[in-house]
Amino acid sequence: MATNTYDAIVIGSGISGGWAAKELTEKGLKTIMLERGKDIEHIKDYVNATKGSWEFPHRGGRTQAMINDYPVLSRDYPLNELNLDYWANEKESPYTEVKRFDWFRGYHVGGRSLMWGRQSYRFSDLDFEANLKDGIAIDWPIRYKDIAPWYSYAEKFAGISGSRDGLPQLPDGEFQPAMDFNCVEKDVRDKVAKQFGGKRKIIMGRTANITQPLQERGNCQYRNKCWLGCPFGAYFSTQSSTLPAAKKTGNLTLRPFSIVKEILYDKNTKKATGVRIVDATDNKTYDYFAKIIFVNASALNSAWILMNSATDVWPGGLGSSSGELGHNVMDHHFRAGATGEAVGFDDKYYYGKRPTGIYIPRFRNLNGEKRDYIRGFGYQGSASRQGWDRDVAELNIGPDLKNALSEPGPWRFGITGFGETLPYHENMISLDKTKKDKWGLPVLSFDVEFKDNEKKMRADMMNDGKEILEAGGLINVKTYDAGSYPGMGIHEMGTARMGADPKTSVVNKFNQVWDAQNVFVTDGAFMTSASCVNPSLTYMAMTARAVDYAVTELKKQNL
Repeated sequence: MATNTYDAIVIGSGISGGWAAKELTEKGLKTIMLERGKDIEHIKDYVNATKGSWEFPHRGGRTQAMINDYPVLSRDYPLNELNLDYWANEKESPYTEVKRFDWFRGYHVGGRSLMWGRQSYRFSDLDFEANLKDGIAIDWPIRYKDIAPWYSYAEKFAGISGSRDGLPQLPDGEFQPAMDFNCVEKDVRDKVAKQFGGKRKIIMGRTANITQPLQERGNCQYRNKCWLGCPFGAYFSTQSSTLPAAKKTGNLTLRPFSIVKEILYDKNTKKATGVRIVDATDNKTYDYFAKIIFVNASALNSAWILMNSATDVWPGGLGSSSGELGHNVMDHHFRAGATGEAVGFDDKYYYGKRPTGIYIPRFRNLNGEKRDYIRGFGYQGSASRQGWDRDVAELNIGPDLKNALSEPGPWRFGITGFGETLPYHENMISLDKTKKDKWGLPVLSFDVEFKDNEKKMRADMMNDGKEILEAGGLINVKTYDAGSYPGMGIHEMGTARMGADPKTSVVNKFNQVWDAQNVFVTDGAFMTSASCVNPSLTYMAMTARAVDYAVTELKKQNL
């Protein structure tokens, strides 16, 4: 076998790319995984994971130089000196904003599986049926029963800790023991359950942090430094989980610094033959060939690759025959909710730094209720005691301030809503061929915005949040809306949506591109609607399902 020919190619090494590589190699396929950025080796390259905040020049903060170099990243919390190296270089990889879009990217092996928030929830039929019932966009070609066994498969391998709560809108899964509530959260949880008769429920966040050893991974040490890489392998990432499994088979080749420029397409066979890359270090192009190709570069970059491929056949690129490629961009809108202060717990504290918070599952527009918007939202949040860096209004200098800060501050409880965004055809990305990146490739242009449905939902995010916290016994409860722009949620979805009809969708129910059925897209690009829950677990399950189908079809010589 020539060194540039494989059974399968995986483009991207993040959450879904890692899963594709694991599944393909375990099924016996010689697979090359192409990553546009550098390699980050598990444990060895987590250079800041065991440092204390005092070991950083700015205690983990940001500088003016960083803000100048990363103007997009500086729009929200990701910009800091702790893991700056994990975020894409904005000068090398710019993009165009017709409307504001906060694109936070990770260009390295593992992608954003090293930086993700790890909240892991199943979609329900409430989500899979929503478009059809609301007459929005197109219907999903699958239902919960089609993916439920694959959710279980993904959860068992990834390691999800959580509780079984019996909620139809949030199906239970295969969980390791959940992490514990702290004393304030328990008190608020119980009061809220009593006040609302169980219709609004506070549960522990279901997170991809293991609480019991799994495979060769150690359980969570409650350090809450997940974004720096975990030396214990306690949270799911490509490095801790799928990459070791793929390497163990002996069937994986990993090639970093490989920017996929296009998918190579044969008009005669109507199949892809391979991919063309630009080597990020020497700027030369190389071709790799395979029987099947999995596109997992993240929802936006996967669309970029498709739009830049087979343009001699389809001006809009491979997968554009429906007119939907690049359209229906979705994210979650958030940063609206409520905060309050808990009293009566000044003699209580908590141990460790738990890497997840509480979750309040969706309760709006259920059971026949109708608001002035459709779909809904859930809340993420936590209770904690303020620390030494808090403001003490009546003190600003001297020994009294020092003494005050030597004790923990008041308990506060905050929740922020994560709301569903509808799949609007006009929310789109396209190639801007007037602007080039460092490697001379066209960049993406963004024309995406939140609309009236999302804006109306935000009023409930605040008001319901206030109701919940006040019912939980908190005082001085205040609402907030810090503003939210597409991209901020880092849950990009929808650019190559799944459907039952090639005239209205880019991929079919098995994630096959209609225009080239040996090409599969299993990252956020395939999403037909967004739900209000974090989507990564769905990417894992759908990737495993798609690989199973692809290999079966390959053995039947249908691909």
